Amino acid sequence: MAILNIILAPDPRLTTRAVPVNDIDGDLKRLMDDMLETMYAAPGIGLAAPQVGVLKRFFVVDVGENDARDPRFFVNPEITKRSETKAVYEEGCLSLPKQYGDVERAEAITVRYLDRAGTERMLDADGMLARCIQHEMDHLDGILFVDHLSALKRRMILRRMTKVKRSKQAD
Repeated sequence: MAILNIILAPDPRLTTRAVPVNDIDGDLKRLMDDMLETMYAAPGIGLAAPQVGVLKRFFVVDVGENDARDPRFFVNPEITKRSETKAVYEEGCLSLPKQYGDVERAEAITVRYLDRAGTERMLDADGMLARCIQHEMDHLDGILFVDHLSALKRRMILRRMTKVKRSKQAD
């Protein structure tokens, strides 16, 4: 497996809507495995394909507790139901390192998707798993967590990220 480069915001690839996956072949499975390894190394709990420069509709998550790994693969996911109950939680993102903001999301969701083997699944998720799925699905639609914040907070974070990217390019 390989560690991939995670794209940092601002970058137009992060604001582009991803296209559906047509075939879950060996190359895609290897890419999903590489994304999982990249996510663990970062460390993070979710990583969407656009964050590694692939504008396809899939992501990986692992919200296992107490160091117990529970990797999950979501291809062409679609949220079919959202609870009316919302919860606010501080979110971060591997494409916006060390930046955080309070985001309101549905507490529970139902999602339809294809798993790593290409089998259609339905999942009822709540808590951190539901939040993580919603966050990663936003990436597939070109939405960053900062897009859920006030314009002022969003501008401040994106300005900081622009400076971070400039300093990394200067190195």
